[in-house]
Amino acid sequence: VQLQASGGGLVQVGGSLRLSCAASGRTFSNYAWFRQAPGKEREFVATISRNGGNTFYTEFVKGRFTISRDNANNTVYLQMNSLKTEDTAVYYCAAHSRGFIGTQASTYDNWGQGTLVTVSS
Repeated sequence: VQLQASGGGLVQVGGSLRLSCAASGRTFSNYAWFRQAPGKEREFVATISRNGGNTFYTEFVKGRFTISRDNANNTVYLQMNSLKTEDTAVYYCAAHSRGFIGTQASTYDNWGQGTLVTVSS
């Protein structure tokens, strides 16, 4: 089972990026995005339920980021708009199959390799 994250890059303040996370080998019930900025701990960003009907965001990205999923292709996305310099981080996708919304990293037992997002002023 692998989670392959992609879509990171360099963008200016106010710009947009869309991250993708493709799962191979199985389908998970819940996906999430976490991020880790230099010198900081990994933090929760967003999560989505099996059918996409339930989503939850950290307050820092609410209204700017949107998590979605394509179950036919086992892919989850994170659309990031109105990016700020403080959004600069390595973004990780994570997944589990326990069927509930979780914001703690310990809930997730499958992780992608991370993709770097750099927002410049």
